[in-house]
Amino acid sequence: MGSPTLISEHPCFGGVQRFYKHDSTEVRGPMKFSAFIPPQARNGKVPVLYYLSGLTCTEETFPIKSHAQQAAAELGLMLIAPDTSPREPRLPGDADSWDFGFSAGFYVDATVAPWSQYYRMYSYVTRELPELVTANLAARADAGGIFGHSMGGHGALVCALRNPERYKSVSAFAPIAAPMQCPWGKKAFTNYLGSDVNSWREYDATELVARRPFAGPILIDQGTGDQFLAEQLLPEKFKAAAAKSGQRLNLRMQLAYDHGYYFIQTFMTDHLRHHAEQLG
Repeated sequence: MGSPTLISEHPCFGGVQRFYKHDSTEVRGPMKFSAFIPPQARNGKVPVLYYLSGLTCTEETFPIKSHAQQAAAELGLMLIAPDTSPREPRLPGDADSWDFGFSAGFYVDATVAPWSQYYRMYSYVTRELPELVTANLAARADAGGIFGHSMGGHGALVCALRNPERYKSVSAFAPIAAPMQCPWGKKAFTNYLGSDVNSWREYDATELVARRPFAGPILIDQGTGDQFLAEQLLPEKFKAAAAKSGQRLNLRMQLAYDHGYYFIQTFMTDHLRHHAEQLG
């Protein structure tokens, strides 16, 4: 596996914000991730929370825009945020549209060529990255949570629902909650996974939660002023499926908030406290 290469580090709220690069076996190329190390990590291993970003984002988006470090430092949480897709080698047409390909890996393991060779973000997030983090940073292997925004909210819900043994907590900001039923999801799944709709179900949080609930409570914040709410996000589909399976869900519709990071900043501390409670 080896060790990640430190690109930069910055003192932050008594801890340190770092940026790393490493050679990934899953995506067969270089990957970057950010890591906020809280001050408590100087005295021992701490719980670790993985954040998955949305369309067009990178590993820098979350640490710069979320304002999460102060609360994470107080709660003793390590924050890890990976990039949203492979960056090299480049593939033909990978940047033709903003909602597919470059910066839009959708946290799936692609099965259609040429994407299948490199776009393996699901396995990267759920296996390779946690193994790298726990081997090289002061992160507790037994206390991991996951959350994310939009495309990353979709990814976080799917990763947690499919890997309850790895993740003890989960939450999301404005997730693409039923990707099989929205234009973003249909486009990504068709191109990454092909025409067999049954294979799509493993990457649809609404389908997954209807089958088997997550052991802990799920927190979702969604702005009512979000321009993507009605067509792309569909939280009501997830809520209905959760009710069927008995999933504990706190879906909070936040009046007038939009899809951006001012919304995320506003409720970030609530999410970090939610995870801290579950991770002990």
